[in-house]
Amino acid sequence: MGVEIRIHTFFVTLAVVCLLYSQYIGGGSATGFALWLLIASAVAVREFARLIVSAWCGLRLRTVMLLPIGGLFAYANPESQDQANSGNTQYALALAGPIANLATALVLAAVLTGTSGNLDLMAQPLVTPLALLRSLVWIHAFLGVLHLLPAYPLDAGRVLRNALARPHGPTPASRALASLGPALAMGLLAWGFFLRDPILAAAGFFIFIAAQLEDQGIFFQSVVDTVQMREVMLTDFATLSPSDTLADALGRCVHSLQEDFPVVRGSYLVGIVNRQRIVETLRADGNGYIQGVMSRTFQVAKPEDTLGAIIRRITAGKGLTLIPVAEGEKIVGMVSVQNLMTSMSLLAEQRKIDRNEYSN
Repeated sequence: MGVEIRIHTFFVTLAVVCLLYSQYIGGGSATGFALWLLIASAVAVREFARLIVSAWCGLRLRTVMLLPIGGLFAYANPESQDQANSGNTQYALALAGPIANLATALVLAAVLTGTSGNLDLMAQPLVTPLALLRSLVWIHAFLGVLHLLPAYPLDAGRVLRNALARPHGPTPASRALASLGPALAMGLLAWGFFLRDPILAAAGFFIFIAAQLEDQGIFFQSVVDTVQMREVMLTDFATLSPSDTLADALGRCVHSLQEDFPVVRGSYLVGIVNRQRIVETLRADGNGYIQGVMSRTFQVAKPEDTLGAIIRRITAGKGLTLIPVAEGEKIVGMVSVQNLMTSMSLLAEQRKIDRNEYSN
């Protein structure tokens, strides 16, 4: 579907938990690994259903980060993100995962009960590496019911957050629900330790981690949406002309720390060229002109544009590493991936100093 799938390293942690649990109750490493595969398959069923619903709703996804309790979506453009958090789309996405898991659990229960008369689905413990078929049913059921709880960042919790965000804004809504996710996580941790069930305890731990990851993402988004391009753009930069030779441009590169150069004809921006592109062309084809190697695919920002919007452009644009900033037709600055983090950290220090001077 054109979506990059990323697997969080906590999936490895879960595998270790399953292996240790299996060995603790007398099973082998193979059964512990099999239990981990069952959990991964339940997450895969859930996220595949959400991907289908996303495609059906016309959402453009960039990545899906898989955690042991589900996936975190990153959208390719702000329009898709806004659509996913509003209207009927948010309910469709919130219901897709639980319905897929609960339906799978019911089908598996019916098939296993009908084909194996001596399989007791209600035997304790419900999830154990010593009874993988029974565990498969309850893993799907547990994951489906879990996301119906109104605790952020679970599916129902996201819907509740979106409902609160409409009158109050996304950041206050997230803060209002910030305690529900950790509270549920601590409750599952305590329940798991009380029942000596490491799977429940691990579920609580991963819910807590997912809540922290979502909160960090929302906090970062709230920060970058308040920063304007004029605050972080580079104002001291070199430009090239389409009529410059590659050899002359290489000489300019030697005396500049820039990786990307705006190419201007008079006051008009006509392209962008990368230092590596210049070097590779010189090696392969010899000397030539910048107009023959420059990229004519670029986007231009305004000084009042927010950094959040520009970051979404950079991440959505394939191979996009530089965005010039223009007032009218005049280039007044540029923002590149190379300098963005440095500019943000220096801006944070500047704001900290300004606050201290104001308070004094």
